[in-house]
Amino acid sequence: MKPTLFFALLVTSSLCAADFRVENSTVLTSSGPYHWSQSRPTVLPGERVIVTTQEIEKRGSHGYRDIYITETTDGAKTWSTPKRIDALNRKRFPDGIERVMGDICPQWHAMSGKLLVTGKCFGFLAKAKDTAAKDDRSQERVAYCVYSPDTNQWTEMKIMAMPEKDHAGHPIIEPNAGCNQRWDLPNGEVLLPVRYRADPQMRVYTTVVARCTFDGEKLAYVEHGSEHTISIPRGLYEPSVCGFQGRFFLTMRGEQNGHVARSDDGLNYTPTVEWKFDDGQPLLSANTQQHWITHGDGLYLIYTRKGANNDHVFRNRAPIFIARVDPEKLHLIRVTEEVLMPETGVDLGGGYAPVDVNAGETWVISSEMAFPKGREDESNRVLLAKIIWNHP
Repeated sequence: MKPTLFFALLVTSSLCAADFRVENSTVLTSSGPYHWSQSRPTVLPGERVIVTTQEIEKRGSHGYRDIYITETTDGAKTWSTPKRIDALNRKRFPDGIERVMGDICPQWHAMSGKLLVTGKCFGFLAKAKDTAAKDDRSQERVAYCVYSPDTNQWTEMKIMAMPEKDHAGHPIIEPNAGCNQRWDLPNGEVLLPVRYRADPQMRVYTTVVARCTFDGEKLAYVEHGSEHTISIPRGLYEPSVCGFQGRFFLTMRGEQNGHVARSDDGLNYTPTVEWKFDDGQPLLSANTQQHWITHGDGLYLIYTRKGANNDHVFRNRAPIFIARVDPEKLHLIRVTEEVLMPETGVDLGGGYAPVDVNAGETWVISSEMAFPKGREDESNRVLLAKIIWNHP
């Protein structure tokens, strides 16, 4: 056998060897008039894992209500009874608009010793009696709140101010940080991915990464870097960023496929390219968010995609997959693709996130959403895929 062929087979064999095993379980099952949605995990000191989850009306897409937490301190063997976060309740403001924080992403901020939760502000216009309030997208803003484990107190929803215009001179309209994944720098500054509209006549989104300061109470914009969009309807949005081996990687949702870019400083990124496999075929993670996992010398993407015998699932948003990323070529290595959360006929990709619980485990949390017609009144579940690494 030629040495080059042997080396290629050796590399392929190594990549095929599973880096981990997956354990699947259920965190919560809904009861009553609402489903659970937008469920995401975070870890507090002492391996106290908290999952934030939000009530949503069973019909429609943005009927978000109050936010709850459940937690485990025994490695997900048991979970606490969900507890409403009263400070974040949906409520009517003096201008007559109901507002609530949504698409929330909780991540521990080590420098401040606080839990910084980012997301977006949802606004709802009152309608006639006994009819659902209408989602008012003009109310979208970069929203955040803070939890202190020392006092067990949550703040109310706060709004982070953004500039009026971007680098190109376009207006920054309806910016928000929902359904994303941020990266905290060693000095405590935050790299927060944000999306906004730059044209008041079109709902086409631009993605940026903003450098922010956080002093344990206030999240403040400092600057942002390169601005990324495409002409395909709705542009690029729901971005997630991570740091890996001294560089930064940005993945973005698109209507037809996700896009990816790389940066040396965390702010200014290369032109985006569509996600593809190493065989050149497009990933087709269409109209759905993706997120990052890093472990040791491996960079991984978690995602949903078309082409998995899943056309019956809303926007092909199940199963949730994981695959290793080539950080130089910015593509996925197909032979490493594994199923994290099996498909159950419903949307699993509408709101999910990973968290490193310890050196040996990464957890991915999601909710069953978008039940097909005739199944809307079924209970739904918050699900856990526990990645147990072979090499911590």
